[in-house]
Amino acid sequence: MSFLIVLAALCFLMFVAYRGYSVILFAPVAALGAVLLTDPTLVQPMFTGLFMDKMVGFLKLYFPVFVLGAVFGKLIEISGFSKSIVSATIKLVGAKRAMLSIVLVCALLTYGGVSLFVVVFAVYPFAAELFRQSNIPKRLIPGTIALGAFTFTMDALPGTPQIQNIIPSSFFGTTGWAAPWLGVIGTVVILVLGMSYLEWRRRAAAANGEGYAGTGEELRNEPEVFHGDTLAHPLVAILPLLLVGVANFLLTRWIPGFYGETQSFVPAVIGNPAPVVQEVSKMAAIWAVQGALLLGILSVIAFAWKPVVSAFAEGTKSAIGGAMLASMNTASEYGFGAVIAALPGFLVVANALGSIPNPLVNEAVSVTAMAGITGSASGGMSIALAAMADSFIANAQAAGIPMEVLHRVAAMASGGMDTLPHNGAVITVLAVTGLTHRQSYKDIFAITLIKTLAVFAIIGVYYATGLV
Repeated sequence: MSFLIVLAALCFLMFVAYRGYSVILFAPVAALGAVLLTDPTLVQPMFTGLFMDKMVGFLKLYFPVFVLGAVFGKLIEISGFSKSIVSATIKLVGAKRAMLSIVLVCALLTYGGVSLFVVVFAVYPFAAELFRQSNIPKRLIPGTIALGAFTFTMDALPGTPQIQNIIPSSFFGTTGWAAPWLGVIGTVVILVLGMSYLEWRRRAAAANGEGYAGTGEELRNEPEVFHGDTLAHPLVAILPLLLVGVANFLLTRWIPGFYGETQSFVPAVIGNPAPVVQEVSKMAAIWAVQGALLLGILSVIAFAWKPVVSAFAEGTKSAIGGAMLASMNTASEYGFGAVIAALPGFLVVANALGSIPNPLVNEAVSVTAMAGITGSASGGMSIALAAMADSFIANAQAAGIPMEVLHRVAAMASGGMDTLPHNGAVITVLAVTGLTHRQSYKDIFAITLIKTLAVFAIIGVYYATGLV
C-alpha cells in the first residue's frame, strides 16, 4: 500500500503537469496527499519542515541564476544578436540543418559549464528565430534543446562540468573523466539517434505543410523583433555567449583559490551576531555561473548599447517574470521529490531495485528510477547512490568491474527517465518557449527514451569489449 501511495502521487503530478495545470500549486498537493494517506499527523510537519525547506533551499541557491540567465537571454533578443547569429548560421549550414545548429550551440554551452537552465533562456531566442526563418514548427524547439542540453553534454561526455557528472566521483573515488571511451560511445548513440528522430519529425511536418506556427495555434512567449537599423557582425554577436562559457570555466577554478575552503564575516548590526560562514566548495560553481552571466550581460550592453537601453525596462520585466515562474516550478518539484523520498513507499522501491542481479543493470535501473520518481537527475542519483553505493561497489568488485564504469553508468542513467512530465527542466523549457506538454512533450519523451537506451548500450559495449 505504501508503494501504491507513492506511485499514485507520482502519476497524479505527471497527469496535472501534462494537462497544463500549475506545478507550483499541485506539487505540494500531490506530496501532501501522499503524506496524508501514509500518516495524517505528519502533513503539516512535512510541509513546513521538508517541502518548504527544500523548496526555499533551492531558490536560495538558484534563483539568482534563473534571473540572470533570463535577463541575458532577453538582452540577446532585443540587441539583435540572435538574429545576426541565425542569419550567419543559415548561410553557413543551410536552413535544413537548423536543428543540428541549435543542438550544437546547446552542447557547447553545457560542456562549457553553463547551467542547463541558463542554456534554455540563452538559446531560445536563437532557436525561435532560426526555426521561424527555416519554417520548422516551433513545437519541435523543446525536443531540440533537450537533445543538446539535457543529454550527452550533461552526463555522457567525459570531463563535462555539469553536476550530474560530478556527483558519482564522491561515491566511487573517480573523476569527471571516468570511462572516456564509454562516454564517447554513449554520446555518439544519443546524438545520431536523437538527430535522426528530430529530422524525421521535421520532414513529416514539412510533408503535412506545417510551418513555424504549426496548425494555427496561438504563439506565446515569442522573442521580440529587432527594430534596429543594422545587425551586429556575427562574431560580435556570438562573443557574449563565448564569454559566458569561458568566464564560467575560469571563475570555477579561481574562486576556491581566492576565498579558500570557507569564508566568514560578522554582520554589522547591533549586538553580538554570530559570524556567517560560507563553505566555498559548495558555492563556487554557483558563484562562477552568476559572475559569468553578469559579464555576459555587461558585454551585450556594451556591444549593443542603443537597442538594449531603449528596450531594457520592458524587456527585463518580462524576463524576470519568466524567471520567477520557471524557478518556482522547479523548486516545487524539488520539494515534491524530497517529501516522496521520505515516505516508506520509497524504501519499497529502493529495496525492490536492489534485487536486480547484474551490477551495472542494477545501478542503471536504480538510478534512473529514482531520478524519474523525484523528477530530478541530480536528486534521484544522490538518493540512489547514498542508499546503494556500497552494494554497487561490492557487486562490481566481485565481478571485476572498474569504478570508472560504475561512475559513467550512474551519471548517464541519472539523465534518463528524470525527464518525465513533472521534471523541473522540462517544465522550465516549456514555460520559456510558451508551449504546452500536449504540444511538445512527445518529442522530449522520445529523446528521454533514446537517452535511457544509450545507458544500456554502453553496458553492452563494456561487457562485449571491455572498453573503459
